[in-house]
Amino acid sequence: MQHHNVIELSIGGMTCATCAARVEKKLNRVDGVTATVNFATETAHVEYPPTVTVADLVATVQATGYTATPPQPAAEPVESERDPLKERLIGSAILTVPVVALSMIPALQFLNWQWLVLTLAAPVVTWGAWPFHKAALVNARHGAATMDTLISLGVAASFLWSLYSLFFGMWSMTGMRMTMSLELFAGSVTDEHLYLEVGAALTTFLLAGRWFEHRAKKTAGSALQALLHLGAKEATLLDGRTIPIDRLEVGDVFTVRPGEKIATDGVVVDGNSAVDASMLTGESVPVEVGPGDEVTGATVNAGGRLAVRATRVGADTQLAQMSRLIAEAQSGKAPVQRLADRISAVFVPAVILLALATFAVWLALSGNVTAAFTAAVAVLIVACPCALGLATPVALLVGTGRGAQLGILIRGPEILESTRRADTILLDKTGTVTTGSMSVPSSSPFLVYAGSVEQFSEHPIARAIAAAAPHLLPVEGFQAYAGLGATGTVDGHEVVVGRPLFLQERGIEVPQAPTADMTCVAVAVDGEFADWIPVSDTVKPTSAAAVRGLKALGLRPVLLTGDAPGPARLAAQEIGIAGADVIAGVLPAGKVDAVKRLQDEGRIVAMVGDGVNDAAALATADLGLAMGTGTDAAIEAADLTLVRGDLTAAVDAIRLSRATLRTIKQNLFWAFAYNVVLIPLAALGLVTPVLAGLAMAFSSIFVVLNSLRLFRFRGNANVGRG
Repeated sequence: MQHHNVIELSIGGMTCATCAARVEKKLNRVDGVTATVNFATETAHVEYPPTVTVADLVATVQATGYTATPPQPAAEPVESERDPLKERLIGSAILTVPVVALSMIPALQFLNWQWLVLTLAAPVVTWGAWPFHKAALVNARHGAATMDTLISLGVAASFLWSLYSLFFGMWSMTGMRMTMSLELFAGSVTDEHLYLEVGAALTTFLLAGRWFEHRAKKTAGSALQALLHLGAKEATLLDGRTIPIDRLEVGDVFTVRPGEKIATDGVVVDGNSAVDASMLTGESVPVEVGPGDEVTGATVNAGGRLAVRATRVGADTQLAQMSRLIAEAQSGKAPVQRLADRISAVFVPAVILLALATFAVWLALSGNVTAAFTAAVAVLIVACPCALGLATPVALLVGTGRGAQLGILIRGPEILESTRRADTILLDKTGTVTTGSMSVPSSSPFLVYAGSVEQFSEHPIARAIAAAAPHLLPVEGFQAYAGLGATGTVDGHEVVVGRPLFLQERGIEVPQAPTADMTCVAVAVDGEFADWIPVSDTVKPTSAAAVRGLKALGLRPVLLTGDAPGPARLAAQEIGIAGADVIAGVLPAGKVDAVKRLQDEGRIVAMVGDGVNDAAALATADLGLAMGTGTDAAIEAADLTLVRGDLTAAVDAIRLSRATLRTIKQNLFWAFAYNVVLIPLAALGLVTPVLAGLAMAFSSIFVVLNSLRLFRFRGNANVGRG
């Protein structure tokens, strides 16, 4: 199987969804290339084989009439004082106001007023509308038509018609007044009108719409941009040297003073402090850390001085992984967007043909060239594929960005549909429902042997046993068995640690556990049962509220754990899960079987987990949610990652995903309804060109503003509410 490279190209020159569809189509025609072009983020997510180079991809985009730029090193965002689009809008607006006033209010008209209007309107329809004309010409050279083609045709047609009327028509007689100017807004045109105010007003309205749209899209992507530039730029080593963050290596020990950002992911080797991780997790309460505790890069040291040993740097850090996941999610397309893409691809040519047909029908039925022209221009202007193109990507941009602020990472847009359809949610116990900070309440003479073997295992129970051992001995031949236990040779003795079944499979007779209320780990030395090591865990304070929240969302919570039935039932009872909805004592394969069994019953299954033993089940479930405090294997297998280790984040993740999907559907409904209603009205002469320009600009702005409402989504303060 051929390995594919992945790159994110910045695409320049796109002005509407049709542009994005053209670039995507061209890239996908290159052998072995799979591309998704996002109009809202102005990027192309491209997977390409080794036989294709980045230069080939850039050349393909350029041959389509646009620019492509490979990823550049991250830099601090710089706000440019100069905004060419804003300058063009302001200049056009200043010139357009007197043009519209003189054209629409007969009392203001004076002798030869039309020549002043021409003088003021000409810069607007040429310089002001130049971005539309330029894009239309570029597309025309490539045999394509986009939204800019419609705008350019409408503005140019209204201006050229006015020039004809002024120099060759009835307006060539000086001093004539436009007696029926106000009827232009009413849609009734029976005289030979000038359309200078139409061309100027259209240009100004559409420039305003594009500027507002640009600003809103920038706001929509602000969460990701903030995340990308969140990390520290320098690190201070133990010897006092300050180095750039990209020179920091795994194993380096650096210091973090109070108020400073932690340079990269690592483990505290000295000092005690509180760490504020709110920018990554959405959790406002600082977390106390000390020697041996893990810390995450870009979080803030809110207390004392810390010395931290780097465990991950560069692209491997949690911040980099979060940024990558969000960028991938924002570059994808929800299934519901595919229909909109297909429509956008044929939309503009269809509108041009419809405008020509409108002109011909009006001319044939009424013989009024002015009325026919007005209706045709209105059809050109009112049609708007931009709203269709923005419906999904802008909502995704805002939804995933808001998720990042709350510590929720949505892997891709197709996940949104799964959150809506899910009706059952499986909850892992240890580390998900419970704290995972387990303890050994009583001592055992065999704790040294058990702890020595378990020190190499990552399971919370194993870590608790290792931590409880008075000292640890060297281990030879260590072997871990996911969900079962571990073996190794300690001080010449063969040691087996794990669940009773694990020992019994090795021919070791295991007596009844001393208690059913705690997890009991069996220890065997040299083939003989040695002792039970009880391990206790506590339910997280928020788990019960989270279960109520999941039920309020219409989900049936089921506790799924490899732990013994006794501790599992106690935990379930504490958080409000019925005993019938507890599946205990299952191995990793058993968790997968439980997911499949529920799916066979017709249920759409979500699962929340955090361990290696949950990874297969997370991947099998229709919707996998991994606790960000869990293992890389679990996070990699999941569809949603919950950065803060709190089950309430699962409630927030599902609510946010559903809200994002709901917003996408609202946007698409508006985009379709707008065109279905207004294009026929324009063809019937009931919408004038000026009103068409207003409506078209508003349609795109509405979609963007509706998406921006997702920034008002509130997290765990609303737990328990649907």
